[in-house]
Amino acid sequence: MHYKKIFFIFLLSLFLNFIWENAHSYLYTAYMGGRITETILLRASVGDAVIITLLSLPFIFVPMLKNKSWIIIFAGVLIAIFIELYALRTGRWAYNEYMPMIPIISIGLTPAIQLGLLGYLSYRLVVDKKRI
Repeated sequence: MHYKKIFFIFLLSLFLNFIWENAHSYLYTAYMGGRITETILLRASVGDAVIITLLSLPFIFVPMLKNKSWIIIFAGVLIAIFIELYALRTGRWAYNEYMPMIPIISIGLTPAIQLGLLGYLSYRLVVDKKRI
């Protein structure tokens, strides 16, 4: 039963992240100095889906965490912030002037909230359909 939930969390988060990646790709200038392609966006979506699936596991397997799934939001945002800081500092990608920025930490808003928001949504839609 748990494996089915894990599989559907992965599939749903892959779908949601692919839509998100395509929508906010217009806020970037380049990926590793080159053009942002559908292949790059799909690869990023798969990576995001893996992270979200891993984030969901404790909430599936640890009974006392089931009612604390909101933690996925904070964990996802924290992971996304570290990914953004690393990627920007190493030149993996760059934003254009339309990217809404988070002051002080100087990273984009849309990538910072992506894992937390879509992770929570994917988990809740699959595991707790009745309460969303």
